[in-house]
Amino acid sequence: MNIPQTSFPRVVIIGGGFAGLAVARGLENQDLQVVLLDKHNYHTFQPLLYQVATGGLEPDSIAFPLRKRFNDIDNFYFRLAKVFRINDEDNEIETSIGNLTYDYLVIATGSTTNFFGNKNIERFTMEMKSIPQSLNIRSLILENFEEALLTSDLEERKKLMNFVIVGGGPTGVELAGALAEMKKGILPKDYPDLDIRLMKVNLIQSSNCLLKGMSDKASKKAEDFLIKLGVDVWKNLRVLDYNGDVVETNGEDDFKAATVIWAAGVKGESINGLKPECVVERAARYKVDEFNKVVSSKAVYAIGDVACMNNEKYPYGHPMMAQPAIQQGQLLAKNLIKSLKGKAMKPFVYNDKGSMATIGRNKAVVDLPKWKFQGVFAWFVWMFVHLFSLIGFRNKAVVFLNWVYSYIRFDRETRLIIRPYKRKNKYSFENDK
Repeated sequence: MNIPQTSFPRVVIIGGGFAGLAVARGLENQDLQVVLLDKHNYHTFQPLLYQVATGGLEPDSIAFPLRKRFNDIDNFYFRLAKVFRINDEDNEIETSIGNLTYDYLVIATGSTTNFFGNKNIERFTMEMKSIPQSLNIRSLILENFEEALLTSDLEERKKLMNFVIVGGGPTGVELAGALAEMKKGILPKDYPDLDIRLMKVNLIQSSNCLLKGMSDKASKKAEDFLIKLGVDVWKNLRVLDYNGDVVETNGEDDFKAATVIWAAGVKGESINGLKPECVVERAARYKVDEFNKVVSSKAVYAIGDVACMNNEKYPYGHPMMAQPAIQQGQLLAKNLIKSLKGKAMKPFVYNDKGSMATIGRNKAVVDLPKWKFQGVFAWFVWMFVHLFSLIGFRNKAVVFLNWVYSYIRFDRETRLIIRPYKRKNKYSFENDK
């Protein structure tokens, strides 16, 4: 890896997401050697992936180079690598570019899509956890309409223009709203010789409410917004299988659709090597104590989505969202410094700052600890919070200008098939997910 030897303790961080960046920032210019490993050389602002998938933003506007963030920090090293295994006994990790020893290891690998063991769903549906996956969805959406223009088979055209989103959380709700707005104001201009009324946007939720975890008022308002936009909302309906052609459910009706986007579950992106008792099998998250130290480990910590810290308020761990990840990363950095100085660590207490979701133009829901509101003002609050959270002035400026342009013109300029998402067979695809 060509990491120089040093007399300072070495902290290795796996993952450059919200959690990994937070702990790395907190360790800047300390008497430590900090090594950050990630399979990408950029940080992804995941809350806006759905806008890349629907042509609202360029992919580079929600990504920021990891090296640029730390290029003036003397004690910091970044390596582009995949981590395959953790050897806790020897304080060593195995990676795609060689092995590396550590004094402290921080696992901040985030989450990945949970298909709940269904191989057909994993093979045939689309997922949206990374920029390449979002670009795949964007290409597929546009390719579907191009193909729908060419077919004279009405049933085939309906399948190509039928979109099924599984999962009524923030990702599913925001994606459904964005697709509905494309149908309403953008696609009719691009495809005047195609009957856009045939396009269907279906949002399937297995429980009786959307945005589980938010208030009942936010859930109901989000559903009202979606229905007003023309989305078919299906509650208390569970997807059992998908063969690339038909979505099988536990209800009376199945869906014939060429595109199914899976947003129904996530699990931790854990790494092999630690003892089985360290991992919550159902969610693939590491069991951690109140200091984010992985149980039964020597010097391994886990933060963010991949960490499961059980307590009375959060019996299944904290929500797999950005705020818990950032707060855990910030506190862990302080605790590692305290530990080196022989001081007592501070236990983690989550400060819930609220949650929010946008459904479309002038439509959003916001739940803050003391206030809950919906509509236009909530939409502006959502935009401000997301703009403020982006890394880098350029990204903030580009996203802001895109949003202003889209609002004034009611348009999305990046409706581009840059990298075609080619099919292996009728509804199975060869690009990496």
